[in-house]
Amino acid sequence: MIKTIFLVALGGGIGSALRYITSITVEKYYVSVFPLATLITNVLGCFLIGIAITQLDKFDLMNSNFKWFFITGFCGGYTTFSAFGLENINLLQNNHSGLAFLYIGLSITTGLLAVWLGLNIAK
Repeated sequence: MIKTIFLVALGGGIGSALRYITSITVEKYYVSVFPLATLITNVLGCFLIGIAITQLDKFDLMNSNFKWFFITGFCGGYTTFSAFGLENINLLQNNHSGLAFLYIGLSITTGLLAVWLGLNIAK
């Protein structure tokens, strides 16, 4: 348990640092109100989690330390959107499309509402 927590924390720290580097790099070359750095981070995180899950499954490593370090830690620190993407793909692949679309809709609407509520409560 302690080892797993350490692996998640280490991966998460590296992912968070890379997210920061991605943001400042994109913002250095692209100035706009459109959140391109976040979009790039989210898409890249989804791409990486897709590759990693496939490889972990292919080599029977789903219960390995690498999963905790890279999937939960790194991808979670880099972007939680990657986990959201993976969870929805899993729902769709397991013929739970109604649940997937419910989860997508609820996540987006309640997430936006929660941000709005937080902003207004904090004022």
